[in-house]
Amino acid sequence: MDDDLITERRPIAFPQVFGYLRHVTGGLPRHTALVDCLTEYCDRHELALCGVFTDRDATVIVRSPAFVGLLDALELPDAYGAVVPALSHLGPKGLGTERERQITATGARLIVVRPLSRPRDPPLRSAQAKVCGRREVCDVRA
Repeated sequence: MDDDLITERRPIAFPQVFGYLRHVTGGLPRHTALVDCLTEYCDRHELALCGVFTDRDATVIVRSPAFVGLLDALELPDAYGAVVPALSHLGPKGLGTERERQITATGARLIVVRPLSRPRDPPLRSAQAKVCGRREVCDVRA
């Protein structure tokens, strides 16, 4: 792990972050679980989650209203970064790459709660995810 990316080792006075969620299937319970996941992660890492931008429309476009709101918030003087539950929330491969570029172009960090792959752990099956509740989105392993 690159020590430069560890918040606790950087001299930051107000580590304010903003969450972003792509269109959430599963309704309000799923949205609430994702917001809780971001909140718990930020609390654990001493980051101030100042808001969560959520795209409500399933249409996939580069400059959706919620994503534009996120970019605007990242331009604020005390903004440290954007936090997402997983890279998939930035969109499919090409779109996700472009959105990642736009986030880092603001000078902000992109913080991913759950990495794309965890080779030592098998992926959760749907049945396990239902049983585990929020573990599906909050399970962060080093």
